[in-house]
Amino acid sequence: MTAAAPLLAPGPTRVVGILNVTPDSFSDGGRYTDVEAAVAQGLALAAEGAALVDVGGESTRPGAARVDAETELERVLPVVTRLVEGGVGVSVDTMRAEVAARCVEAGAVVVNDVSGGLADPDMLSTVADLGCVYVAMHWRGHSSTMTQHATYDDVVAEVVSELMGRVRAAVGAGIDPEHLVIDPGLGFAKTPDQSWEVLRGVEAIHGIGLPVLWGASRKRMLDSVAPGGPLARDDASVAITAWLASRGAWGVRTHTAAPHVAAVAVATKLEQR
Repeated sequence: MTAAAPLLAPGPTRVVGILNVTPDSFSDGGRYTDVEAAVAQGLALAAEGAALVDVGGESTRPGAARVDAETELERVLPVVTRLVEGGVGVSVDTMRAEVAARCVEAGAVVVNDVSGGLADPDMLSTVADLGCVYVAMHWRGHSSTMTQHATYDDVVAEVVSELMGRVRAAVGAGIDPEHLVIDPGLGFAKTPDQSWEVLRGVEAIHGIGLPVLWGASRKRMLDSVAPGGPLARDDASVAITAWLASRGAWGVRTHTAAPHVAAVAVATKLEQR
């Protein structure tokens, strides 16, 4: 049995804890740039029930500038290594094949690529060789320019079509289809209203037939229901988790773990007959 088998097997919605080891992420930038602080947070997320801890060393907030591969590796590799040693399931949030390879070699079991393989031409073939789970997100451009690409005639249909294109590319590069997860990319090259529309299109997204990871936690789209900045959006984020769990989402990517684990448990309980 591969590591992917239990991770992607049918079951309650997985909570994927976000661990940004960057100085400039939109809601918690700078809190976990110290390795010890980052490891402690990762262990806490796992202890609260996160199935995975997703470690990212490059901010993808709108307008963010890229960092080089060396800087990204310096940020994420020590944290990934320590968390794996602590028995935590680790995902690495990266658009770079080099970073993905180094982190999987250190024990990460998932590569979460917000570009869906578009940012680095070596990513898909590298992941195929690594044999790990791969999350391909809907993406139209880097953070510095992505707001310019938020133009759609039918946002749900176009996100579905473009995600299916990335799936075909991944499989064509040799990635096992049973190792694939897709992410519709809420907030990425989408206005808040477009992100809500994609969320309402959950059945079409799930209809692609692959596990789906959703990332609504603390996103700007939630300002319309929970104004006050990123931290004021936590309760609304939990509400979305409960709604997605009741609709069969494979996973939700969240900044906190315990309330989302509870929300999944409630949704699961209500589905029991």
